[in-house]
This record gives sequence, structure tokens and C-alpha cells, in this order.
Amino acid sequence: MKAQSPIRVAVVDDHVVVRKGLATFLVGHDDLEFVGDAADGIEALQLCDQVHPNVLLMDLFMPHMDGVTAVRTILKRYPQIAIIILTSFKDEKLIQNALKAGAMGYILKDVSPEELILAIRDAYAGRPTLGPEATRALIEASIKRSTPSLGHDLTDREHKVLELMSKGMDNSQIADILIISLSTVKFHVSNILSKLQVSSRTEAVALALRHEIADKPD
Repeated sequence: MKAQSPIRVAVVDDHVVVRKGLATFLVGHDDLEFVGDAADGIEALQLCDQVHPNVLLMDLFMPHMDGVTAVRTILKRYPQIAIIILTSFKDEKLIQNALKAGAMGYILKDVSPEELILAIRDAYAGRPTLGPEATRALIEASIKRSTPSLGHDLTDREHKVLELMSKGMDNSQIADILIISLSTVKFHVSNILSKLQVSSRTEAVALALRHEIADKPD
């Protein structure tokens, strides 16, 4: 029975210490073969032309060509390569951009040796890998997007009425300033209380100031 070929792994990072450290680490595993390294995205593309890796460990921030652009460019030419982003940054936007570009995984550089090896094997097998911090960042971003910001549905006029309320003005004063009828002011105030889900002007003002829906009075 023919032995399975080792997974060909290349490293792309602008820090020499990181590249050499990963190279030393990878050669210690029988099912992995370190096939080369590059310092930026442009070199990474050239490296892929030369050594045809199965898995590419790539940083995000590098000179000449950033990681996301490199992912997109490499996969356009070599869609069979599994690219894992290995970085120090866990910003939700960066994670999304990398995954949209086609990265198979996104893990942080403080990952344990065992987790890194597992990520490489999973990527080679076509299984996506997200580090816990990356997963948490995406979940938190999803929660934020699914929860509308407080006061988002107030109209411009309601915002103005709420701002005047926060300055301590009563309905008559608000009517005079905005040059509208008293009944119209009452209508706006009623809508504001309903949309903010409060039962009094005091609660509405306190909520508006706490969540910066209205400016604090001078």
C-alpha cells in the first residue's frame, strides 16, 4: 500500500523570525512538509508558482500586497490551495474580508501547536477553521447587526423634539421654537415615548442622554 504524501505547507509573513520558527515547527511532523516561505503577497504568488503548496499559512499585514488581496489573487490562479490566515488581529471586518476572499481558516498567532497542526490538516481536508477569538468576533458582530440601535426609528422632527425635551423645555416652549401647534408637539412626544418604550418624559430624556440619542444640555 502506497504511503500518503505529506501535506505541502508554505508560510507567508513579513517577519523572518515567524517564518523560520514555523518552518522549524512544521518539519517536526511526519505528515507535513515545509516547502518554502515568502515575505509578502507578491512573493507568495511566485512561491506558489514554484512549489505548489497544499496549504498556505499567511499573515494579513505585509508590504507590497496585503493578505486579503494575496488570498484573492492566489486563489484565482490556484483555487485548490487552502489558505489559513495566521495573524495577531481579530477585528471582525478583517475576518470577514479574509473569509470573503476565500481563506479556508482564520486563527491567531497565539494558537497552541496542537491547534495549528489540526487547522492545517482540516484545511487540507477542506474543512474551514476559525480560532475561538475569530468566532467570537463574528458572533458579536452578528448580534450587533441584529439588534437595531436605540432610537433608530425616530424621525428628524422627533429627534429635534427629544433634544428640546432634554434641555428641560415643556410642550409650549417646544411648540414656540419649532413653530408648530401644541397638539403636534404632544403627538411627537407620544411617538417618542412609544418608540423608546418608556412611559414618561423623564424616562425618555434619561434614556436619550444615556445612549447619546440626544445631546447633553449645555
